[in-house]
Amino acid sequence: QVQFVESGGGLVQPGGSLRLSCVVSGNIFSFSALGWYRQAPGKQREFVTYITNSGTTKYADFVKGRFTISKDNAKNMVYLQMNNLKPEDSAVYYCNAGVTDPRLVRSWGQGTQVTVAS
Repeated sequence: QVQFVESGGGLVQPGGSLRLSCVVSGNIFSFSALGWYRQAPGKQREFVTYITNSGTTKYADFVKGRFTISKDNAKNMVYLQMNNLKPEDSAVYYCNAGVTDPRLVRSWGQGTQVTVAS
């Protein structure tokens, strides 16, 4: 069973940056795309971004120009560089197979908490 282990979250001030990492156990190429999602307290989990095997990326409008997804196939890693963070970006961030509807994902890892506050 493939597992996703996220890390890199923390507390950051508004305008700051964080880089999240995700280790994918198993064959990273078994996924046509890999993505990041987030869930804030009291809100539904939402799509943030994905990257396909060919490197095509898609971003939610609320992160365009601020977040960048990348991956290292040799290391089975997916990354999310987050710049110009805003308080509304505070959430638990998850990586998983890349789909725009999180309801299609069967199981989730622990995620990593990102808190943007002064």
